Amino acid sequence: MPLNLKADHPALPYLEWVGARQPLRAVKGLISAHLAYPVAEHMERREVRPKLAELQRHYRVPFAQRLQGVRDRVADTVAFAMQAVPYYRDTFSALGFDPDKLRQDLRWLQDLPWLTKDIIREQGDRLLSRPLAEVRHHACKTGGSTGQSCVIHYDQPAADHSAAVTLYCRQRVGKTQRKPELHFACRFPGDPVPPWPSREDFKCFAMNRSNIFFGALDDAGLEEIWATLLRRRPYLIHGHPSTIYALACHIEKTRGSARAFRIFESSGELMEDYQRHKIAQALQCRVVNRYGLAELGVVAYELEEGMPGMQLLDSEAWCEMAPVDNATVGSDRGELTFTALRNRLMPLIRYRSGDLGRVEQRETGVYLTEVIGRIHDMVPINGVPHATHHIQDVLDHRVGGIQEFQIDLRSAPPVLRIVVDTHGNAEQITERVQAYWPGAFDLQFVQHADLVRVGSRAKFRHVVTG
Repeated sequence: MPLNLKADHPALPYLEWVGARQPLRAVKGLISAHLAYPVAEHMERREVRPKLAELQRHYRVPFAQRLQGVRDRVADTVAFAMQAVPYYRDTFSALGFDPDKLRQDLRWLQDLPWLTKDIIREQGDRLLSRPLAEVRHHACKTGGSTGQSCVIHYDQPAADHSAAVTLYCRQRVGKTQRKPELHFACRFPGDPVPPWPSREDFKCFAMNRSNIFFGALDDAGLEEIWATLLRRRPYLIHGHPSTIYALACHIEKTRGSARAFRIFESSGELMEDYQRHKIAQALQCRVVNRYGLAELGVVAYELEEGMPGMQLLDSEAWCEMAPVDNATVGSDRGELTFTALRNRLMPLIRYRSGDLGRVEQRETGVYLTEVIGRIHDMVPINGVPHATHHIQDVLDHRVGGIQEFQIDLRSAPPVLRIVVDTHGNAEQITERVQAYWPGAFDLQFVQHADLVRVGSRAKFRHVVTG
């Protein structure tokens, strides 16, 4: 007989509190890791745990020894692309490129052209090794923070590898599957309260994860977040640094410092040093940074405390630095450029990410340092601060029909510039934006050329402040 409960039932917070205390916390962790996760993996036709074991074996080998395997994997990827992907077959064959040279020295990659978002959009299906109708696949849209968005298609093994990478990295920092984690997610205005329990609830149980759905980051919203953290007591939380920085500032203002979790895992946007320091100090936690892209998944992670930079996950990708205007970004920085090693449906070879940083090869591996780019801002909506990624989630998933957007805070009210997608409708977009944020924006429908570019490199930003 169905329970007919809603996710906002007053009994559920009590159940969360009880489940976060011993001994139920330990029992829940054991069931999640050793029973629910394998069942969910089977139901979803996933193969994550074998790939996790593969990663564990790979990184037990010293970097100097596994480097030859990396060269072989890069060579195999390029050879496969030349044989199966029309774009690479035409482009690389015209160069007379021999992939076997990469088995001796990865610097031979420099003979191949760069891949950009413009090329991906232009080539479309010619970047696929198989028609999408013939293979189980997952589409992932890039965020657009470093250029106009495009869609990347993953095959199922690549998606499973991506999930295994997250599990592996978290294990390396002490967060095993038995320990609870919490994910910050956007609360969409006007969403109905979902039933409980749901498919998502079982998924979260299998992953020993819970979600915080947040909207405005005002004092009331931040207090609600903090109360939820105290009730659930996760070992690790995962979210945007701008969100957790706002929470840290609130806790510092109201309590000085306090602790509700052990590790904050940052992702999705650049984490500034001042944010990292404030989060660690006010929230009394370890801060770990990771670097990922919609195009490749997580490719670098702070695996060891105290080690500067994020270690490139050489099992998943190889990284180079493409040249940039060093007068503006520093002589030792370049554009991070990746060759993905897992996704055979849509291989990305020498893909320019749009982010800047340094690539350093050390005895223990390759590290990304001084990464800059993809900065998110806080935007006041009717006097209440909102994170840019929250606004982007609403525009992408609830308004729809939007290819790109930009908020210009230099006027009152702020200007919301929107580039309509080919399937979008300006009147419908206007109606939905006004429904979510009445009177908050002066809405303008523009073309990409009309978006404001900022900085010496004319870099696109979702938020323009000056």
